[in-house]
Amino acid sequence: MPQWPWLHPASAAARRATPSVFRRRRCSSVCASAHSNHAREQEDEKSLVVVGGGAAGVYASIRAKTLAPHLNVVVIEKGKFLSKVRISGGGRCNVTNGHHLEPSGLARNYPRGHKELRGSFFNTHGPRDTMRWFSDHGVELKTEDDGRVFPVTDNSASVVDCLLNEARRLGVSLQAGKSVSSASVNNDGKFVLKVEKRTVDFVDYLNANYVLVATGSSQQGYSFAAQHGHTVIPPVPSLFTFKIADKRLADLSGVTFTKVKAKLMLDSIQKKAPELTQTGPLLVTHWGLSGPVVLRLSAWGARELYQDKYQAKLMIDFIPDIHIEDVKRIIFQHKDKHAKNKVNNSFPTEFGLVKRFWRFLLEQESLDGDMHWATVPKNHLNAIALRLKQWMFEVVGKGQFKDEFVTAGGVPLSEISLSTMESKQQPNLFFAGEVLNVDGVTGGFNFQNAWTGGYIAGTSIGTLASSSNLERHACLQLEAS
Repeated sequence: MPQWPWLHPASAAARRATPSVFRRRRCSSVCASAHSNHAREQEDEKSLVVVGGGAAGVYASIRAKTLAPHLNVVVIEKGKFLSKVRISGGGRCNVTNGHHLEPSGLARNYPRGHKELRGSFFNTHGPRDTMRWFSDHGVELKTEDDGRVFPVTDNSASVVDCLLNEARRLGVSLQAGKSVSSASVNNDGKFVLKVEKRTVDFVDYLNANYVLVATGSSQQGYSFAAQHGHTVIPPVPSLFTFKIADKRLADLSGVTFTKVKAKLMLDSIQKKAPELTQTGPLLVTHWGLSGPVVLRLSAWGARELYQDKYQAKLMIDFIPDIHIEDVKRIIFQHKDKHAKNKVNNSFPTEFGLVKRFWRFLLEQESLDGDMHWATVPKNHLNAIALRLKQWMFEVVGKGQFKDEFVTAGGVPLSEISLSTMESKQQPNLFFAGEVLNVDGVTGGFNFQNAWTGGYIAGTSIGTLASSSNLERHACLQLEAS
């Protein structure tokens, strides 16, 4: 495991020299009467700093502020808010998945996390809850045939604007272009975060009662976690395309297969792994193979592919719904029926193959497309049938899946209480989203993890802050009496 750089706590002198935001004191069990009620209210206001302005962070800030309106909430984002939301789904934003609504079935779509998430996690806030929330806030959604859920506008701006406008309406402070460079816990148990601005020489210190780390795959979040006693599973890429050794595939660039069965074979996995066999659409690109079936395989085999330096074998069944013997029968019947036709111009339509792929298939068997079906040897026809059912490709590398970078790795779920998203190592420290060792296959599952984790964390923080506020009011009433 790489040694993540430790963050150094800000010195007391630096804190005294710099104006501090959210510097508060908790009301003791015996209420002091030296200050006015108003001053004590100001000092005792609770504060939350969310590190990371992605889906999980913004959703959590909204939830916490909704439950605890008095809570001071600041979201710190080093780049642009909701940047992944903007580009996801080709700019349409794949909000969630509408075909996997039950927690147990939904959890099976997470290569890292499928065991842990089978419990109450998605029961607390699942896809139905996500869709209802966006609908209630003015974003009409639609579910496509493959289960992916998008705004009816087919524009991610609908989702982004909804979230940011709701956060601003509630009074959440959204601060972009800043990053948390160090953090510590003072003697009062409060967090002291050093905040820097990227473009100018700017340093500020925020004191917070609660911190939520929702930094995605940024090292900033891993460093924060390590400083506060967490281990970090080294992140590796997930959700990527396969580079294939056969350069002739470039001739098929753009060809789509609506349904293939693909099996990934890795040297580091000798035992049978059901998840490494997937069925779904396949796309041929100028560098290799892509599409949902490949992306799912890349997610389930992410760590092993990294270990094997992205060298693997990929066996594809191009017509999984037709048995091999039936494939042979169809080909031989076609030969008899079209004996006088050229093999290039006549091929079995039962397979649903495009002409470009059929010609490519003939080339692999060194068959001249101008020859007639009657002259094709039986062994070549058997070889074509076998290739259609068991075509082996050599994976020699990976490609990046557009800009939607997903990683496998992060803070282990065993170090987090999934019922609250609170750290088991540091009280009042919470995590949500991809900073944790959770990642889903393509289809809206990574965003659902962000919505659920953010909702749970925001609920926990908002509830804690509200309880604390009630205690403070009780304390003030006792003093007044």
